[in-house]
Amino acid sequence: MNTKKKIEVFSAGCSTCNETIELVNRLAGSSHEVIVHDMQKSETATRAKNYGVRSVPAVVIDGKLASCCAGRGPEEHVLVAALR
Repeated sequence: MNTKKKIEVFSAGCSTCNETIELVNRLAGSSHEVIVHDMQKSETATRAKNYGVRSVPAVVIDGKLASCCAGRGPEEHVLVAALR
């Protein structure tokens, strides 16, 4: 049985960020908690820096920066594996 994970998405409101939010919400369903952070807020930028976020979109799962968004947008298979 999978445990409920806390998924944080850091977004700047761009189209790739919005696609990432949609993907994460679809994959997470009701099984996981999804929180979307707006990078235009200073407290969000500080939080992102603490996680090591250097670009957006970025996904943090249970406090750990996921490697799903290192290229040109999110990689679904990486997210699926991280949510198991």
